[in-house]
Amino acid sequence: MDCIFCKIIEGAIPSKKVFENDRVVAFHDIQPAAPVHILIIPKKHIATMNDVTDEDAEVVAELFAVARQIAKEQGIAESGYRLVNNVNADGGQLVYHLHIHLLGGAKLSPLVADI
Repeated sequence: MDCIFCKIIEGAIPSKKVFENDRVVAFHDIQPAAPVHILIIPKKHIATMNDVTDEDAEVVAELFAVARQIAKEQGIAESGYRLVNNVNADGGQLVYHLHIHLLGGAKLSPLVADI
């Protein structure tokens, strides 16, 4: 498989990890879009959110729990942060391995105006 995130999980490509357990890895994005920009990924290769199965529900929930923990550790939980999951080409997905972007450390522009 030619997946850059799988290679990071294997240790074939270096990364600046901030979290790792037996199911999830989190590391700094190499092209940050905010002062804090961390990618949170499952160790299991799942290409997109569309490919998540019922059996993957626990690891997907764990991605969000890890995001919350990292936001606290990075000192951005109280001021606020954004979690983003892009799906497929029109959704902006560039790496086809399920991942969540944790963005914060600055005031982020709203993506959609509040109603």
